[in-house]
Amino acid sequence: MPRTAMAAVHDGDGSELKVREVTVDDPGPGEVLVRLGASGVCGSDRHVIDGEWTLPTPTVLGHEGAGVVEAVGAGVTDVAPGDNVILSWCYPCRRCRACAAGKAWACTGTRSGECLLPDGGTRLSDENGMVYPYLAVGTMSEYTVVPESAAVRVPAEVPFDVASLIGCSIATGVGAVVNNARVPAGASAAVVGCGGVGLAVVMGLTLAGAYPIIAVDTAEEKLAAARSFGATHTVRADKEPVATVVGEITGGGADHAFEVIGRVETIETLPSLLAPGGVGVLVGLPPEGARAGIDVLELAEAGKTLVGSNYGGAVPSLDFPRLADLYLAGRLPLDSLISHRIRLDEVNDAFDAMRAGTRTRSVIVFE
Repeated sequence: MPRTAMAAVHDGDGSELKVREVTVDDPGPGEVLVRLGASGVCGSDRHVIDGEWTLPTPTVLGHEGAGVVEAVGAGVTDVAPGDNVILSWCYPCRRCRACAAGKAWACTGTRSGECLLPDGGTRLSDENGMVYPYLAVGTMSEYTVVPESAAVRVPAEVPFDVASLIGCSIATGVGAVVNNARVPAGASAAVVGCGGVGLAVVMGLTLAGAYPIIAVDTAEEKLAAARSFGATHTVRADKEPVATVVGEITGGGADHAFEVIGRVETIETLPSLLAPGGVGVLVGLPPEGARAGIDVLELAEAGKTLVGSNYGGAVPSLDFPRLADLYLAGRLPLDSLISHRIRLDEVNDAFDAMRAGTRTRSVIVFE
């Protein structure tokens, strides 16, 4: 039976999100109805609001979500009503070559980028017709309907606010370290940008046993947070020559460097932070059409590598439960990453704070 839900909707007109009512249909075959417990407020959502990424509209934003399964459609076997789940914004088809190779993030059969379910539709609507769930999950809503492969069961002991972050920022940041860069114990690393995902990279480096871990940012508050999560050194990018300081700390450059902002200017400087043979990982996502200039000869002669990281190379069905278990074991202090727990109607304030760089992470908590 269709139900209504309050949701944060992007109308594509350049204005703030509008919190209004949408209709949520029952799940179809292979689909899952989820009552959201929490939704993260992520930089990818801001790209959409600020017109840097193009999407169909109207769109319910949010792609970091966790909640409880309310109902399932025909044929669903992975989850059942009452299960706690984290939502994956890249639902894998489980049939393409990438999925078969264990690269769910590279799935060619998903329609999540179109904000559509596998049948080409959505289960959200308003008085004007179809409403699109962002990346096919649309977590800034009290209810959503997702494909079965987008709902990953996790222990009920993991709070919804923490679980929601596992669904994107934690999987992305920790995954960039362990899946993309494969950082060994004792390797040196620099992290440029210490927002929510950057701090997750710091946590991943701490987990991997990297040393030293150098956090780079312009905000003292974020550098303090990075130290609390395991950074051994910090650099104020607006007051110190970053490449020089990183070189001094590491004795010639870092083994690994992570750009977690998505700014062309910082992407272009990433190779300068690396030792010969070092690996730079592009974690931050820039606006559409952004181009960066790299000294190709220097990169080649020094044997440096730049690696793109999408979703931290995660396989959600495997990595989400692992990250949840690490949290429960006290190995990932995710509670401390959340600086603000907010209501749905405070979402625009959270994006303003994100633009100003004054919070580590805001999470919408649904009653």
